[in-house]
Amino acid sequence: MLVSRGLVAWSSVALAVVVLSGCGTPVNRAPVEDRGTAAGGSASSQAGVVVAPAKPLPGAENAGKPGYYTVKPGDTLIRIGLESGQSWKDIARWNGLDNPNLIEVGQVLRVVPPGSMPSTQVASDSGVVTRPVAPNTLSPAPAAGASAPRGGASASATPAPAPAPAPAPAAAGGDDDMAFIWPASGSLVAGFDEARNKGYDIAGKAGDPVLAAADGRVVYAGAGLRGYGNLVILKHNNTYLTAYAHNQTLLVKEDQSVRRGQKIAEMGSSDTDRVKLHFEIRRQGKPVDPSRYLPAR
Repeated sequence: MLVSRGLVAWSSVALAVVVLSGCGTPVNRAPVEDRGTAAGGSASSQAGVVVAPAKPLPGAENAGKPGYYTVKPGDTLIRIGLESGQSWKDIARWNGLDNPNLIEVGQVLRVVPPGSMPSTQVASDSGVVTRPVAPNTLSPAPAAGASAPRGGASASATPAPAPAPAPAPAAAGGDDDMAFIWPASGSLVAGFDEARNKGYDIAGKAGDPVLAAADGRVVYAGAGLRGYGNLVILKHNNTYLTAYAHNQTLLVKEDQSVRRGQKIAEMGSSDTDRVKLHFEIRRQGKPVDPSRYLPAR
């Protein structure tokens, strides 16, 4: 009986020591490190989790401004150039991009030349892109110091021929100054549909010539845009681009100048199910119906 009471007393003392020891040192609890405070910045903490302030994306201060574009998921500079009517190289230069392959969703890019005054606004679901309008070469303003029309002629009267060379014949509609030709001789297999087909699909055989629809400069030649295969993009002026997709062979390089009717590629079936040329005309980056610009045949 005395032995049992002694064991009970000893057990009570040992238990008290263990309890007191546990009160002094937490078990298996990692220390919380306030990284935001240590770095000198502000941070919010919930349940021991420190959230550092987000770093602003490049160009964020220009979001929504005319002449800027907010990068969306899946965008590349090539696609942004096509959609804004610009060369991807120009966009990279205007934004100081050392590596044009590294752009981030939410980043805001300049898509008009620095110092330009954009006046045509196109809304997108991730920002507003405003693009410059080409000078109206059909009705040039009188030079400084030129005399006013005599006899009370109205400003809307047909202007006298300018001494400068006449512009190319206007396309249907009277508001454009480009004269395009058909880029291939095959039959039309798919027409323009703003939602489903942003240009013309022209049939042909592998190796058939693909021609430049107008004078211009090559702003892209490659296969970096999904759905277009081997692609050539020509920039004709500040208003127009043309695109030539699904080629078998590309015969031009970027920054090369080409003439209307020059062979720039050979027809193929890259990134599509049959041999054809997909041809687009883009006015200020927006696809337009080629029937408004191509001659009847």
